[in-house]
Amino acid sequence: MCRSCGRETCSTSPASGAGRRPQPGRAGGQTGRLRPGGARVHRHSRRDQRLFGPDGRGEVSEPAEVTIRVHDRIAEIGRDAWDACAAPTGDPFVGYDFLHACEASGSAVPKQGWAPRHLTLRDAQDAVIGAMPLYLKGHSQGEYVFDHSWADAYQRAGGRYYPKLLGAVPFTPATGPRLLVHPSIEVATGRAVLIQGALGLTEQIGVSSLHVNFPSDAEWRVMGEAGMLLRQDVQFIWTNQGYGSFDDFLAALSSNRRKTIRRERREAQAGLDIRVLTGSDLTEDHWDAFFAFYMDTGSRKWGRPYLTRDFFSRVGETMAERIALVMAFRDGVPIAAALNFIGRDALYGRQWGTLEDVPFLHFELCYYQAIEFAIARGLSRVEAGAQGEHKMARGYLPTPVHSAHHIVDPALRRPVADYLRRERAGVPMSISLGSWNLARRSYWPEVE
Repeated sequence: MCRSCGRETCSTSPASGAGRRPQPGRAGGQTGRLRPGGARVHRHSRRDQRLFGPDGRGEVSEPAEVTIRVHDRIAEIGRDAWDACAAPTGDPFVGYDFLHACEASGSAVPKQGWAPRHLTLRDAQDAVIGAMPLYLKGHSQGEYVFDHSWADAYQRAGGRYYPKLLGAVPFTPATGPRLLVHPSIEVATGRAVLIQGALGLTEQIGVSSLHVNFPSDAEWRVMGEAGMLLRQDVQFIWTNQGYGSFDDFLAALSSNRRKTIRRERREAQAGLDIRVLTGSDLTEDHWDAFFAFYMDTGSRKWGRPYLTRDFFSRVGETMAERIALVMAFRDGVPIAAALNFIGRDALYGRQWGTLEDVPFLHFELCYYQAIEFAIARGLSRVEAGAQGEHKMARGYLPTPVHSAHHIVDPALRRPVADYLRRERAGVPMSISLGSWNLARRSYWPEVE
């Protein structure tokens, strides 16, 4: 009997002699591309799953008469069913349109090392009452929570780290919901059952680990209660303190800092026409230009950009009202742009690129224009992506972000747990020092 699908024999059954599931602790295997229906996992996408406890054993008893299903395409679930759980969150990235664009454009697909294994929680009438974006990963690229050293150490010791399961939004280091619960059921119960389903799937298909990146703080705590290892890091986020204009924001800074930002903006804007394009203003010509910027900057900075040209057309068609594309033109020709997504209460900066080296243009398009837009829209914050301590000098404060990790093999789990305990201990100090340094440089004029 194949435990993956319940069939008497299949391509992953030991009786078949081929396509065996990878076992944690075993050596061998390739990383990177995942073949649909291959040796990694049997792609029986609408199979029901038992719900396991934190240790992979024992069924979850609540809520009654629910099942977990695993889907290898979000299109199989459908927009209405998925968004009934995702839309109430107000997060643009967990919505059907963004995740479907990642898949349909060829950006997050098995041949790129992203094999969808989305979970749905269903009631006795087979209605979707919960969902979780989930991927079988053949590498750790495009995640922004770095576990490469864990993989290297495990594989040097003879283990197989890949494939692994990842609960996340592809290529998006933005905190948001990962356990999507329909408003008709109790949130805590729905979250608990979804994470138990993901843990159970991890054990059932024999992968090394489950990782959930950038969950909300409440979800992170649920994952810790379920026995997952907890990790913290820092991002730099601008918070709207009720400013009526960009000048109001500057007024909260020291005189020197105000002068510096105004000088940077003057130099960046000189000779340029900077526009914020959203909704019907966005055209395919804009996306052609932006993709050229993205490919040039991404190729020089990261080596291989993740998103295809088709991705931008798809989100431009289905999410235009949730996009703010800040584009700089010289003599009517676009030369640089920064892509932002609009959430219910936040602006999320994502990709940027340029074909010209203009001083401070990156700061202008990615940070200052984003602040102006957030103030104009009454948004509470700007999340400008991963890393970048230089953001502090521009009003972006260090803020904790989270991830959670379930490692199957105790031989790897123990050293990872010890590492994360030590790493977490340093995060509050980093935030305190960063905030103090910003205050000292920006809000206390007498020390400058």
